[in-house]
Amino acid sequence: MPLRSRSRAALLAGAALLALAGAAGADEQHFPLQSYRVGPYAAGGTGFFGGFIDYLNLINTRDGGVNGVKLTWSEGETQYEVERGVEVYERLKSRPGIAAWNPLSVGIAYAMIDRITADKVPLITINHGRTDSTDGRVFPYVFPLLLNPYSETSGIIEYLGTREGGLEKLKGKTIAVLYHGSPYGKETIPIYELLAKKYGFKVEQIEVPHPGNEQQSQWLAIRRLRPDYVVLRGWGVMNPVALKTAQKTGFPADRIVGNVWSNSEEDVIPAGEAAKGYVAITTQASGTEYPVIQEVVHNVYEKGAGNLADKKRIGSVYHNLGVLNGILNVEAVRIAQGKFGKRTLTGDEVRWGFEHLRLDEARVAALGAKGLFHSINVTCANHEGEGRVTFQQWDGAKWKVVSDWIKPDWASLRPIIEASSAVYAKEHGITPRDCGAEESGKQASAEGR
Repeated sequence: MPLRSRSRAALLAGAALLALAGAAGADEQHFPLQSYRVGPYAAGGTGFFGGFIDYLNLINTRDGGVNGVKLTWSEGETQYEVERGVEVYERLKSRPGIAAWNPLSVGIAYAMIDRITADKVPLITINHGRTDSTDGRVFPYVFPLLLNPYSETSGIIEYLGTREGGLEKLKGKTIAVLYHGSPYGKETIPIYELLAKKYGFKVEQIEVPHPGNEQQSQWLAIRRLRPDYVVLRGWGVMNPVALKTAQKTGFPADRIVGNVWSNSEEDVIPAGEAAKGYVAITTQASGTEYPVIQEVVHNVYEKGAGNLADKKRIGSVYHNLGVLNGILNVEAVRIAQGKFGKRTLTGDEVRWGFEHLRLDEARVAALGAKGLFHSINVTCANHEGEGRVTFQQWDGAKWKVVSDWIKPDWASLRPIIEASSAVYAKEHGITPRDCGAEESGKQASAEGR
């Protein structure tokens, strides 16, 4: 995997930062991190957790914390393995002042749902996680912020429809979905089948076993199928291998559309010329031109406290996602402080902050993130926050945005989400919350800020 040696250096840097961060105490809000800085998915882990920590550092060094409350963190290495992730949770959960968990792993997140619900601490699954956790009536402590797997799928199909001149033009087309052989990869199988029936296209879904180093047989099958598009639902080393194998079998890169975990520099740079023209979905832009990223450079890296071992990765897709995740976590704490007081909060209080996380375009601009992402509007019933996405294309040197912000087809998705969450509620003896009272207080909270 690219950058593996650098990820080991970052692991040492993370250990040093851990020593500086210390354990949370009075007037400290703590973020335990189930990170992965070694192993086949280290590029994603080092970029994301590096960006997250960089933003926490920014808030501490520039602002003195959130209203005087210092942000602290600790890390436990998971190597993206469920058993290790659960072990880290059990080991770190007793620390005081925990704000939220951010594992960046579908498997670990699934294993944590019952645990965090019992412990009353929010679980953040930005851009991933189980789709029906969008229904906050049934999953009060789980927040698949920005994008869930089904809204991602809807966004991809909407985009392909625009390329064809309208969704109705997808009728008769063939779309192959090349997916990672994991719970994450398999999550979208039903929604692709549903959308294929709705719009009249044929879908063929092809599994690539973890970690994805060998894909010759899958791409030979794709060559025989001759699809109009291939959707790459990959992760880690699977992505550059897919692009290089596609080139060998003659499939054009501009007909491959990557999902949100197949959209980084680490996915395309190792593929070289094979990646040129490749398109991928994203919830946030790459680049360093955004004021918040410039603040990270000035207040964190220029003071020797940056978490990335390679400064060239500042502004990359994974790093910017980590910074954005930091923004969402910190703003949830800030919003919760507005209700419960400017002090160390309980996990349940921070959960309230996430459930009232409303960042419109004006607030996004005030945070220095205009253009980095669009907006978010979390409610009791919708723990995702609208799911707007855009698409970017790799030109051989950098990503270029090639679409407007796209909203998913909520009219089609919401009934599926609610049906699934209802089954989960019945199986677990959960009475769904009545969100009426929660929603009535939301506007008052927003005006209070």
